[in-house]
Amino acid sequence: MSSCHQARVDDIAAGLSALGLDAHVHDHGSHVCLETEVPDSTTAESWGALLALLETADQFGLVKSASRGLIVWAAVRMDAPATDDAFAVAGQCRQLYGS
Repeated sequence: MSSCHQARVDDIAAGLSALGLDAHVHDHGSHVCLETEVPDSTTAESWGALLALLETADQFGLVKSASRGLIVWAAVRMDAPATDDAFAVAGQCRQLYGS
């Protein structure tokens, strides 16, 4: 993983931690996925900060799980070009469906 990609992963993990959320990091080779459970007690302000943080990833989404509640995830692609132009690589979104 390039230092640029690792820095993006580290920044997202640090941002989740700053919001009081535990990041679970999964390296899938072509991308790194971070996920965390979001408590029901999360304030609107914290949701706004969380969404702003997730927008820094290449992809992000929300899953509602019967067993784990709300889970947000963010993916950083390893093949994405390093750029300062957020629109060049970020902002794509898809939704996964949990059980």
